[in-house]
Amino acid sequence: MRLLIATDAWHPQVNGVVRSIERMTEAGAGLGIETVLLTPADFASLPMPGYAEIRLSLVTKGRVLARWDRLAPTHVHIATEGPIGHAVRGACLRLGQPFTTSYHTRFPEYLAARAPVPEAWSYAWLRRFHAAGSGTMVSTPSLERELAGRGFTGLMRWTRGVDTDLFRPRDDSAFPGLPRPIFLSVGRLAVEKNLSAFLDLDLPGSKVVVGDGPDRARLQAMAPDAHFLGALTGEALARAYAGADAFVFPSLTDTFGIVLLEALASGVPVAAFPVTGPLDVIGGTGAGALDTDLRAAALAALNVPRARCRQEALRYTWAESANQFFDNIVLAHAVGPMHARRRVATGGRIDEGDAAPPDLTGRDEAEGKRFA
Repeated sequence: MRLLIATDAWHPQVNGVVRSIERMTEAGAGLGIETVLLTPADFASLPMPGYAEIRLSLVTKGRVLARWDRLAPTHVHIATEGPIGHAVRGACLRLGQPFTTSYHTRFPEYLAARAPVPEAWSYAWLRRFHAAGSGTMVSTPSLERELAGRGFTGLMRWTRGVDTDLFRPRDDSAFPGLPRPIFLSVGRLAVEKNLSAFLDLDLPGSKVVVGDGPDRARLQAMAPDAHFLGALTGEALARAYAGADAFVFPSLTDTFGIVLLEALASGVPVAAFPVTGPLDVIGGTGAGALDTDLRAAALAALNVPRARCRQEALRYTWAESANQFFDNIVLAHAVGPMHARRRVATGGRIDEGDAAPPDLTGRDEAEGKRFA
């Protein structure tokens, strides 16, 4: 297999999309799968207005087609719905090349937070974008149910993992001078992450924020007593996790939240709202506290045994994530492009006389591969 992964999210961005693609590329090499990437590094680009870290590539379907023979993919996965994803989608439809997609980001909610664009319009566009493919990967059961309710089809499960060697409990404190308890939040500092809900909380001890983004100046101004450490990676990030007493995740729009797994692997209980992502990772595990009152959840998390958090994180491995990802690609590409072409031509509906869409969430008993 020579897999082309098309993504508009790439370095210097630090987020779950980039981490997931990096991990799948590494895992693919171990499985004998050659991965080729198309990213903003391959094209001229412009900074996204108000968010310079995100680059908008100046790419067209024609430019992708001109590179196709050199890329020579046997399989294609489109990770994002931006300019690169759109151009590769168009090229695949022109060539009759099957492709898979993944739903990483709640684009309609993010756009609505910045501009007066009705979410229904954005969801209609996304539904059409993904319907052209042979399968759309989603990270959690609750996200799958939500998208199915919005008319998305061909949904396939792809969970995420965590590096439990890097993210682990540690004896040395990263915050020796700060009053306890320490409430930590890690992520992009942007309006859609809802950091204000965390910084507004009346909590004992100290609040620590790791990450950077366009909303940093505003957040620092509103919470001068909080400690903003900027973006951290590697050992520095792992030590920050392990030095916290509770991890507070205020987002209402994340589709998963790899940071949840990193906190759990570090032995740190999670406090969050009961929404997609936290419900799937934390709900019913005893490894944290979910509550519509985020302050109540943060205080309750302090009573969660740290060993229970670590135990829960060990259930998530990047090896299992890679198995799901590549199995999904093999299955979806076997479906072929024609069914997908009929779907996109009818806005996601199946025409009379068309074969029913395949069950992409079942189990291939003969091959022993899990697709859900």
